[in-house]
Amino acid sequence: MTVHFVGAGPGAADLLTLRAVSLLNAADVCVYAGTYIDEAVLGHCPDGVQLVDTQDLDLDQITARIVDAHAAGLEVVRLCSGDPSIYSALHEQTKRLDVHGVPWDVTPGVPAYAAAAALLGAELTVPEVVQSVVLTRTQARSTAMPSGEALANFAATGSTLVLHLAITRARELAAELAEAYGADCPVAVVANASQPTEVVLRGTLGDIADQVEAASLRQAAVILVGKALAEDVRGAESYLYDSKRDRSAKRGVQT
Repeated sequence: MTVHFVGAGPGAADLLTLRAVSLLNAADVCVYAGTYIDEAVLGHCPDGVQLVDTQDLDLDQITARIVDAHAAGLEVVRLCSGDPSIYSALHEQTKRLDVHGVPWDVTPGVPAYAAAAALLGAELTVPEVVQSVVLTRTQARSTAMPSGEALANFAATGSTLVLHLAITRARELAAELAEAYGADCPVAVVANASQPTEVVLRGTLGDIADQVEAASLRQAAVILVGKALAEDVRGAESYLYDSKRDRSAKRGVQT
């Protein structure tokens, strides 16, 4: 059997892809992190599925459960919160499965930052304002960041910045980012996007830490920073849809 790494999206059971739901429907074993994935998402699994909550397991224990299920000929879905392409430990897990000769594939999911932007009604790239988005995290009680990936380096670009796994350091980070973006730079914090417990905070680098602390946010939140988040942001209009653009080549018309 193939082990399927599946993006569970930001939390809402109806924000999974059709492929993800199909794989869950056929699963014999579903391995998931109970900290982030709730019963509504698990409701896509069939009756009698074996549920393995990984929140108290280390990587080797998780791998052992998956390898055992594979050896028994069981169909395994490994649910990852958001999208498996970022901060999912996909690399570590698949390398271990390769050692055991266990085949695997990946199904993408809606990432947390995209769900957050949707709640805000925000486009993170606005023509002539910002055209780049940086997805990153900071180091606290976690693995070290590569030497070239200092937060100040990213901030210096003026890109829309999305910070994962950083909510407990909101005050410290806001002060650091204000040096590049300015204290009046728009900020949004979104916790538990698409879930009944979702929280959306909007402010600036100068006041967002007070809001985060007042809301007692400790996990499952992303911090978005940048000019594109201003509710009255004004940029140029996209060339893609400009009425003056020559579209004849796109239609295959010879001129």
